[in-house]
Amino acid sequence: MASALACSGAEPSEGAPFGPGAAGSSSDSSPQMGSTGAAPLLPSSQGSGSAGGGSEGSGSEGSGSAGSESEGTGGELPLQPGTGGPGEPPALERVLVFSRTLSYRHDSIGPGTEAIRQLGTQNGFAVDASEDATTFNDAALSGYDVVLFLSTTADVLNDEQQDAFQRYIQGGGGWVGIHAASDTEYDWPWYGQLLGNGAWFLMHPAIQTAQLDVEQAAHASTEHLPARFSLQDEWYNFRANPRSAVTVLLRLDESSYTPGIGAMGSDHPITWCHEFDGGRAWYTAIGHRSELYSDPLYLQHLLGGIRWAAGVAP
Repeated sequence: MASALACSGAEPSEGAPFGPGAAGSSSDSSPQMGSTGAAPLLPSSQGSGSAGGGSEGSGSEGSGSAGSESEGTGGELPLQPGTGGPGEPPALERVLVFSRTLSYRHDSIGPGTEAIRQLGTQNGFAVDASEDATTFNDAALSGYDVVLFLSTTADVLNDEQQDAFQRYIQGGGGWVGIHAASDTEYDWPWYGQLLGNGAWFLMHPAIQTAQLDVEQAAHASTEHLPARFSLQDEWYNFRANPRSAVTVLLRLDESSYTPGIGAMGSDHPITWCHEFDGGRAWYTAIGHRSELYSDPLYLQHLLGGIRWAAGVAP
């Protein structure tokens, strides 16, 4: 597998810039995720705050067992995740986008799935999109370099499917979690550690603009971002801080917005990664708003996370 640069779970160096006007901040002319100019895109509506007692919001139950759809390069499935063939470097060939919801269902799942399909088309990997939990078996999972949970909610896998997914990660597989992937499988301790130190979703305030700071500028998912930038989204507070178990890539500046109940204070990770139980896990809480999935900076953020989880990018 490729080098795990910056994602071994080690702490970043102390003294990292934090807060408005901190050293290393980008100028006002720097590009901003969620924006084609200086101001972030506005959502179609302003959300109200929501507390998590297990699942975000009270929305409708997901569709459950939609069949798998394939998009991308096609061809035979690789024998093992991340395998480029004898004597060849690891290759990103196929990604599973899993978006089953049994509680709140995000409107951004459709745009997100389509955006990841386009990333696959543009970057030479196939994308299968499914809400069918029976896909989580040894034979099917062995064909994927990365399994991506796109705003899944509640208990989306049964015990047998959980065991198969755990074996997949232990065999060197990669996992990417987007937004409500942290609002998933609260009663599965292993999943909480895959996510990072049990950092499940707790609650969120209303959608608003916040300032974010890059902690690891050399990572594939952050190397294109300014050191400090603003973004409008739905900002999660978590049940636990993941920092002790992961490498934090992006953090929120809580002084730049109103975090509400469950505020995490001066250390509020929002994107992170780590090597875990034989595989790799990358998570970002960014991704509530549908508009983000047409934003080039955000899509590059996702692509970098997918490539890192597949072991093909530092």
